[in-house]
Amino acid sequence: MSIARLGGLWGGGATKRKGSVSNNDGPDEAETSVLDEEQGSIIMSLISQLKIGMDLNKVSFPTFVLEPRSMLERITDFMSHPELVFGADQEEEAEERFLRVLTYYLSGWHAKPKGVKKPYNPVLGEFFRCRYDYGDGTRGYYIAEQGPSSDISQAKTDPAAVSHHPPISAYFYISPANRLCISGELKPKSRFLGNSVSTNMEGENRVYLLGRPNDGAYSLGFPNMYARGILFGSMILELGDTCLAVNDNTGMSCSLEFKVKGYFSGTYNAISGRVKKGEVEVGEISGKWNTQMHYTDLQTGERRELFDATRAPIMPKTCLPEDKQEKHESRRLWSQLSTAIKNKDMEAATTAKSAVENEQREQAYKRDELGITHEPRFFKIQPDGRWVPKIQIPEDPVEAEKCVQQWIWGPHLEF
Repeated sequence: MSIARLGGLWGGGATKRKGSVSNNDGPDEAETSVLDEEQGSIIMSLISQLKIGMDLNKVSFPTFVLEPRSMLERITDFMSHPELVFGADQEEEAEERFLRVLTYYLSGWHAKPKGVKKPYNPVLGEFFRCRYDYGDGTRGYYIAEQGPSSDISQAKTDPAAVSHHPPISAYFYISPANRLCISGELKPKSRFLGNSVSTNMEGENRVYLLGRPNDGAYSLGFPNMYARGILFGSMILELGDTCLAVNDNTGMSCSLEFKVKGYFSGTYNAISGRVKKGEVEVGEISGKWNTQMHYTDLQTGERRELFDATRAPIMPKTCLPEDKQEKHESRRLWSQLSTAIKNKDMEAATTAKSAVENEQREQAYKRDELGITHEPRFFKIQPDGRWVPKIQIPEDPVEAEKCVQQWIWGPHLEF
């Protein structure tokens, strides 16, 4: 049976084993799938080899838990509802601009595959790019690349000394006409906890309202992820723990708690947050990240809806046809594995995955022999450990559009 690395970002709802029983507080039936006896036996055989607290970055897992797309494409889930933040720079009040950015961030978590699934771990040098065509004729552009991670202390003195650390996914989105830019990096670290797997989501998401340059970056952390019920009970993904959203220049911040369900009480997918302006609490976030979320103004008592995931269509993206993509472009790189998974052909999936991994090993061996390190194509590391795009974007939106198109697409400007 084929296996694929477990370390990385999980996605999806719940997966029920045959014969399992759920209660009224369980996940929606539409989010469940079934593990047959063979699949269950394979998981149990693998888990018997694990130890509590073990780092799962290089541990392998069956391909039937894979979502047929790369992590680099998975990050585009956060670009699914751009209308939530387009025009936020026109809001006069800093609190309203902050809430618009916060709503954009919260809207990305509901877009997920069925069942407990994880995307492919990208390989070094892999990249994913796409374009968004909006109804008003404007466009958005996205590029993500898997680069070598670095120890921040090393990066401060030697940005090139990054080849022997776990890789990191760097990403960049821009819609010049809509005056919006988003960038960040993500480095998931997974550990086995007995009946669950935890994924510590290291990294940061940064939003820039280009029409409000004095605001600077809106920085947003990531919640951790937990795949529950691996040994017994219903398998389900939960987001958990607290993360911080902050804009230093305006003094706005929010401590967001993604709540996990208690053993005897509570509910799935709940969130809560306290919005502050300076040291003063001005509002509360409440609801569920997979359905409705609300904001309550603590001064007026007014409660309003921020986002309803059940009524929000996901913005489609446009990619080059696979036969025109480059060798290490995500969809082409993983094409045979994706096809095998969709066809439920696990033997073919093993072969396809092994081919990609073997090529990676050969490239790593050649670099070691030549004494060279991998040089990312689209991003570069900063002394503080952040990854930024290798591009200087003009202030004029029309010129910025041309510059970004050329940088991302090169000869494929029109397709």
